[in-house]
Amino acid sequence: MPIPSTAIVIVNYRTGDLVVDCLDSLVPEVTGRAGARVIIVDNASGDGSASRIAAAIAARGWDAWARVIESPVNGGFGAGCNVGIRAARQSAEPVELVWLLNPDTRVRPGALAAITAFMTANPAVGIVGTMIEEADGAPWPFAFRFPTILGEIERGMRLSPVSRLLARHAVLRRMDDRPKRVDWVSGASMVVRQGVFDTIGLFDEAYFLYYEETDFCRAAQTAGCETWYLPQARIMHIAGQSTGVTSRDAGRRRMPVYWFESRRRYFNKNHGTTYATLADLAWGASHLVWMLRRTLQRLPDPDPPRLLRDFIASASRRSRHARPVGFDTAVTELAVD
Repeated sequence: MPIPSTAIVIVNYRTGDLVVDCLDSLVPEVTGRAGARVIIVDNASGDGSASRIAAAIAARGWDAWARVIESPVNGGFGAGCNVGIRAARQSAEPVELVWLLNPDTRVRPGALAAITAFMTANPAVGIVGTMIEEADGAPWPFAFRFPTILGEIERGMRLSPVSRLLARHAVLRRMDDRPKRVDWVSGASMVVRQGVFDTIGLFDEAYFLYYEETDFCRAAQTAGCETWYLPQARIMHIAGQSTGVTSRDAGRRRMPVYWFESRRRYFNKNHGTTYATLADLAWGASHLVWMLRRTLQRLPDPDPPRLLRDFIASASRRSRHARPVGFDTAVTELAVD
């Protein structure tokens, strides 16, 4: 069967050196592979990284399959992805698959071949997520369930008996070495069939960062498109390099405003305001139980500073914000306190 043409979209925000390393890992994947191309969208970095990436592409002879598009504004991750997806769709050669790839990733050998083989053999599959490895090479074998009120209780309380009771509702889902159908996969490495975009549209740009892939996979499932986890395709992810939210020192930084706003938008959009409020109450009460137990048992605190206070503050001001604050402002907030 013919190999489907694939556009790899990477959104850059001040991670120029990481993007170049990611492109280097893609060389054996795309070289000699007809229809494979890479589009880097620079989300108004303002630090010269777009020029550095373009210069590296020219110097290393990657311009046959890679190019940089500079967005005049930083509209967030979903908006940046949409810029790249539209560019791929407007190219002379039709694109069948779009692989969304974080800049802080390295692609392991054979990943693209495993992806295209799986999606060619399974035409009902609309979205695929790959196996993710941590920076030290340790596997991070997880996909996800859609967030629910019960899932928020499990996530907030962190109590083993409760987690066992609510295991089928926990958002985080440990995977084995077999491909499996799941609710949603990480946007750090997510492959989407072009027909899914034709059916449900592009990413919701009202999400600045986080929950946009959850929302997208939910819309795809509603439209009858399957999402699968494919461990045979692997990438290494140096998590949180653009945002600090999931980096190793994230516990010393406050959660940015856009995380709370995106979470609330997801529940409002997909379940309604009453359900969203109940989800807030479920997590808040459960987290209070965890905080009490942590204090009584003198357990270490792995959470970002002022997590509950920021959660309550975000809920109280949500009516005054039509969408999250800008990325630059949010990152400044992280660095200030």
